[in-house]
Amino acid sequence: MPEIVTLILLMSLVTFIPRVLPILALSRRKLPELVESWLSYVPVAVLAALLAPSLFAPAGVVNLSININPAFWVSIPVFVIAALTRNLFITVLSGMILIALVRFIIS
Repeated sequence: MPEIVTLILLMSLVTFIPRVLPILALSRRKLPELVESWLSYVPVAVLAALLAPSLFAPAGVVNLSININPAFWVSIPVFVIAALTRNLFITVLSGMILIALVRFIIS
């Protein structure tokens, strides 16, 4: 039991330290504008990296057939809706409705 508690505490530190050290080191400093601009693209890049494999190859193989991969085809109008409205609620709602409709139609 003490080994488990020690292990949990050490794992917590390993998770906590990489998150806190940059905050402590950079919280009182003003980053150059170029760095701030570059960092603003990180969330979009991470989201794209997480989303792309499930959109293009959900079964591990690229297949853009609407029967096999309806999420890819639904994502196109949803991206357009997101760009036009810039509203997360409308984007998510339209994606849910469209994927439900496509799955209902093809089944």
